[in-house]
Amino acid sequence: MEKFYAAPGNPGIAHEADLVDLNASDHDAVIAFCQRKRVDLVVVGPEAPLVDGLSDSLREADILVFGPNKDAAQLEGSKGFTKDLCKRANIPTAGYVRTTNAKDALAALDDFSIPVVIKADGLAAGKGVIIAETRDQATKAIADMFDGGFGEAGAEVVIEEFLEGEEASFFAITDGVNVVPFGTAQDHKRVGEGDVGLNTGGMGAYSPAPVLTSKLQKRVMEEIIKPTVDTLAAEGMPYSGVLFAGLMLTETGPQLIEYNARFGDPECQVLMMRLENDLAKLMMATAKRDLAQTSTPTFDGRTALTVVMAAAGYPGTPEKGSKISNMREAEKGGAKIFHAGTAVVDGKLVASGGRVLNVTALGDNTTEAQARAYEAVDKIIFEGGFCRRDIGWREVEREGGAR
Repeated sequence: MEKFYAAPGNPGIAHEADLVDLNASDHDAVIAFCQRKRVDLVVVGPEAPLVDGLSDSLREADILVFGPNKDAAQLEGSKGFTKDLCKRANIPTAGYVRTTNAKDALAALDDFSIPVVIKADGLAAGKGVIIAETRDQATKAIADMFDGGFGEAGAEVVIEEFLEGEEASFFAITDGVNVVPFGTAQDHKRVGEGDVGLNTGGMGAYSPAPVLTSKLQKRVMEEIIKPTVDTLAAEGMPYSGVLFAGLMLTETGPQLIEYNARFGDPECQVLMMRLENDLAKLMMATAKRDLAQTSTPTFDGRTALTVVMAAAGYPGTPEKGSKISNMREAEKGGAKIFHAGTAVVDGKLVASGGRVLNVTALGDNTTEAQARAYEAVDKIIFEGGFCRRDIGWREVEREGGAR
């Protein structure tokens, strides 16, 4: 790779890429930059530009893209779209109802047991899912969504059956026809230790996820991933890019909770720590619809674990501007610190968002990777920052360690 640009990027990726001040919603500006710099491949990372159709605009300008077009990106952009697709393709998922007003939503609640899951249909930065433990909580969640608590994302609401089991994530790369698996992970959505509190975009993750055995992974490919790819292609909206399936491992087998149309955070960090192939070549082959001719992804057999350091107030309104230091010392033991919500102000690194850092380490098992990640966390000086101290706890318990 001769040149790597990141837009807008952050102080972390600035060590690897030239940062570019581009507004992803200004498609003409993005295309003009790509043409001026003779960019060979664009990777659309965040979900909003995918749902907004940036990939479509780039492809129309004959620029190669890794990431789905607008229609296919509805897999993430609309939870109702995904649920309806599951029904058409006979993909295992929780029972559901789509509603467009509070009156119908409240009436539909009578058909569901408690606990019940209330979801804002659109993009809500990972926060539009409420697991209601009581009828009152469900009623309040519905009212909040239709009253604008989640912006446009809550204009439609999906009510879902609550699934019992353990959550895990499965990844696949597809060029619209060919599909290859791309690893497993397990994340921690709740803000509090022991998986309590509000849902977040993710407070940490580890990969691989041993609960997704090779037998279960085969089922996921055959029962969930391939039917999704085939159905979208048959309906005229072929999917090209990474499919990130959030799963619930129930007594009857894996069921789809939701899709992300991107690698996602914090799962991406642990996958990248383990990937042994050239990711750029894999993405390029996908963009050229030549995935069948490229090498199958291979991964380091060790476990990677990442801990999210967040700003005070997250997942509500985060406190910005807190200083962060001692990063180099934290990485001396082999840990890798990925930046998310950071900025440089007056020459100092500061928090500029909710989830700020992903502190990531490798180990021979989850217990060892966890210890190494927290060793690095404890060296970072982050005023007002916090993290969960139990990332990976389920697997650590299964390995015989303490929670």
